[in-house]
Amino acid sequence: MPDSIPCGGKGDSPIFADTKTGTVPSTKIGAVPTPPTIAKPACLAKVRREDLRPGDVLCNHCTAKCCRYFALPIDKPKTWEDFDYIRWYLLHERASIFTDEGCWYLLVHNGCKHLRDDQLCDIYDTRPQICRDYTTVDCEYDDEWVYDHYWETPEQIEEYAEALLGPREGESIRSAKPQAAAVVGEPTTPRCQSPIPIP
Repeated sequence: MPDSIPCGGKGDSPIFADTKTGTVPSTKIGAVPTPPTIAKPACLAKVRREDLRPGDVLCNHCTAKCCRYFALPIDKPKTWEDFDYIRWYLLHERASIFTDEGCWYLLVHNGCKHLRDDQLCDIYDTRPQICRDYTTVDCEYDDEWVYDHYWETPEQIEEYAEALLGPREGESIRSAKPQAAAVVGEPTTPRCQSPIPIP
C-alpha cells in the first residue's frame, strides 16, 4: 500500500486535515485534486478505543464493518406462515436473520457501492441521513458483540420454528424419508412380492 506508514516510526498515528473523511491534503502547489486517500499504519496492531488520540477518528482504523451490510427490523414471527416468510428470506444469498434484545432483524450482507478501497466513503459529504446518524459509540469495531439468536439457513429457522410451535400441521417442507438402498446380491423387490405382476 503506497500510503502506508511503517509502525514505530514517525507518523505512527497520522494526523488528518479532515478527520471526517480521513483525507490527507495534497502537498503540491497547483496539483489537480485527486480522490482523497488515507495513510494507515502498515502493521496489523488494532488501535483500541481508549488509545485514540484527540482529534483521531475510530473510522480511520476500521475496516468499515458498518458499510458492509444493512439490517432491517422485521415483525417477530408467531405462526408457521410468519416463519415461512423468514425461510424465504434465507433462501436468498447473503441474507441472515438475527435477534437482539428481543427484536428481530433481516441482515443483508452486501457492501455499500460507495465504499472505497481505503475503507472510507466516496460520497461522505452527501451520504444518507442514516449514515450521518450512526456513531462509533456502540459500533461493532471492538468485535465484542453477539446476537441473541442467529440463523443463516432455511433449515435452521425451520428447526427453531418446530421447537417453538411444534410440528407443522399437514405437509412438512422436509423431504420424504428415502427408501433403503438394496444390498448387493439381494433381490430388489420384497420377498412377498413377485417381480412380475400376476394377472
